[in-house]
Amino acid sequence: MSSILTAFKGKKVFLTGHTGFKGAWLLQILDLLGADVKGYALPPEHDAALYHQIAGEKICYASVMGDVLDSHLLQGELIRFEPDFVFHLAAQSLVRRSYEQPVATFSVNVMGTINVMEALRLLEKPCVGIMVTTDKVYENEELGLAFKEADKLGGFDPYSASKAAAEIAIASYRNSFFAPEQYDIHHKAIASVRAGNVIGGGDYSSDRIIPDIVRSISREETVHLRNPKAVRPWQHVLEPLFAYLALAVKMTEFPKEYSSAFNIGPEKKMF
Repeated sequence: MSSILTAFKGKKVFLTGHTGFKGAWLLQILDLLGADVKGYALPPEHDAALYHQIAGEKICYASVMGDVLDSHLLQGELIRFEPDFVFHLAAQSLVRRSYEQPVATFSVNVMGTINVMEALRLLEKPCVGIMVTTDKVYENEELGLAFKEADKLGGFDPYSASKAAAEIAIASYRNSFFAPEQYDIHHKAIASVRAGNVIGGGDYSSDRIIPDIVRSISREETVHLRNPKAVRPWQHVLEPLFAYLALAVKMTEFPKEYSSAFNIGPEKKMF
């Protein structure tokens, strides 16, 4: 059986969103694992972004600055690269921004994901695809219960709703073109992963609790918590990323069993 330490060595990995918070971390990890990585993303939004900090280091990867909404460019880059793995992280991931830019949020999160899936459909070689969404894809009735993968999808805000819609699109492509029981025909294994409340170094986004606290303290300003009574199952960025990698390894060995949707988060006893 393969392990994370050996499964990606010498393998081609197409990574969308590699200039973002989680993407830049995953880029470094894949480099350490010996993968041949091609990143595809918009330029980072922040001058101090983690991607800028690692871009000058000795990381061997190809980088394409492109929009996932540019289906022609995206498909060309992915298909020519002929990846063994695709990790799709590119997204508009901020809830408050989704209220300000609802059309852009739906466009990127839904059509961007569909464009990646379509490129995978056109790819003429075996491939494992990990589609990253969020734990906010469920219809939340505030019952205080942990969600199961089969629970009803939904979303109040545009961000959550767009990610739920992306999940539906992923399931549609998986059922229509990448059915697990027909893996021996199409040779594609596709999973969606639902994680959230991620913290860690290199996150400079607005409306995230730890970056907001750090900014307030550095400016000697009062820290304002939007939802001080809220309880969240926080997880360090390395935890979901290694879960994605572990799942990808499982999918190479058991593609029919692991082509599905997965919640990624701490055990309930941890929060």
